[in-house]
Amino acid sequence: SNKGPNCRTQPTDLVFIVDSSRSVRPSEFEQVKDFLSQVIESLDVGLNATRVGVLNYASSVKNEFSLKTHKTKAALLQAVKKVQPLSTGTMTGLAIQYAINQAFTEGEGARLRSPGIKKVAIVVTDGRPQDGVKDVSARARQSGLELFAIGVGRVDMTTLRQIASEPLDDHVDYVESYSVIEKLSKKFQEAFCEMADLCSTGDHDCQQICVSTPGSYTCACRDGYTLNEDGKTCNGKFQTCGASAIDLVFLIDGSKSVRPENFELVKQFINQVVESLDVGNNKAHVGVVQYSSSVRQEFPLGRYNSKKDIKTAVKKMAYMEKGTMTGQAIKYLIDNTFTISNGGRPGVSKVGIVFTDGRSQDYINDAALKAKELGYKMYAVGVGNAVEDELRMIASEPVGEHYFYTADFKAMKEIGKKLQMKICVEENPCECEAIVKFQSKVEELIQSLTRKIEAVSKRLTALENKITV
Repeated sequence: SNKGPNCRTQPTDLVFIVDSSRSVRPSEFEQVKDFLSQVIESLDVGLNATRVGVLNYASSVKNEFSLKTHKTKAALLQAVKKVQPLSTGTMTGLAIQYAINQAFTEGEGARLRSPGIKKVAIVVTDGRPQDGVKDVSARARQSGLELFAIGVGRVDMTTLRQIASEPLDDHVDYVESYSVIEKLSKKFQEAFCEMADLCSTGDHDCQQICVSTPGSYTCACRDGYTLNEDGKTCNGKFQTCGASAIDLVFLIDGSKSVRPENFELVKQFINQVVESLDVGNNKAHVGVVQYSSSVRQEFPLGRYNSKKDIKTAVKKMAYMEKGTMTGQAIKYLIDNTFTISNGGRPGVSKVGIVFTDGRSQDYINDAALKAKELGYKMYAVGVGNAVEDELRMIASEPVGEHYFYTADFKAMKEIGKKLQMKICVEENPCECEAIVKFQSKVEELIQSLTRKIEAVSKRLTALENKITV
């Protein structure tokens, strides 16, 4: 996202509450420190901006530094480097109680409660606490703290939900291992970035519709138009997306590291992408293949001719729960799924979406290269422990536009949105591009005029208000 000088964090008292019990290895604790540093890096640090403290806990709580200790970003980053693991038990409740009694007091540098100042605590843990967290977390939230809970590995999900503020979806994050925790730093950087609304300031280059996001913006198009590859201009062909015929196959990782609740999220992700297609006999056909240690065709291309039937079939999919043989799955795609005998249509563009949450146990290079050589458009989607190098190897050129990675399964919805747009971009059958260009030029002019008129009328209203007072 365009993180410019426009990103100003709202003044925040931020305390990290970090578990360094003996189940957290020293190397993993270093990864937690990297995560803290990356979040701090993006903040607007200062006495009147954001103040940061760190509580380190295991069986006891150690105040590493208070909200008042370090006044600059450089000093904070140095202090984080020096934090050492305590390596005893896990008293998460005690640590949250300490935050209420000590860390967020004025004596420790917290500011008086006011609507303009946020109070945020981020709890990072991989354990099942040896004490209760439910009541103490409720007290913390009542005192005005916003609580984020990050769980790693074998953490108890109920604990995280008891800690976190509402809405839980925004405040609970789970990562499979410490090696991917820093991927969450982006989420927190955006969460703290209170933005000047870039759309309203006109500081954007969207052709049709500008949508504000924290610290950035995205462009969208009016009904009947699709967003072009550049993510800014629109292409008006007045038809549903993907109306051109495509053969689209999902290769879904059903290995045991994708937990049952996450497998349900994967199904939702497939159905979200299917929703944006124009499914039908001469239009989009969809097939699904699930793989773990072996490969299983869930249903072939063209078996179902309506979105409803595809979605029902996806929902019924059972979960294989074994290893991860991504190479074998891509080979199956080439040798079986896209063949004419299996429902592939000659001359119709072929799209493969490979989803995985871990390192492949077999060799993927040859199959991945062959799929691209055959002209398939390959997308790679990775979650959790997926390896970015493997995703890049699977993805078509330009690679950056064909692979996606997120640390957390819940973020797959966002990836689904991006994929919908990408699959939508079609060749323009209209050769009369000059006319299209002329039309869009005229539209741009009309839009900028409209914007100017709106601005003028706002000023007039403001003046009238002054005069009538």
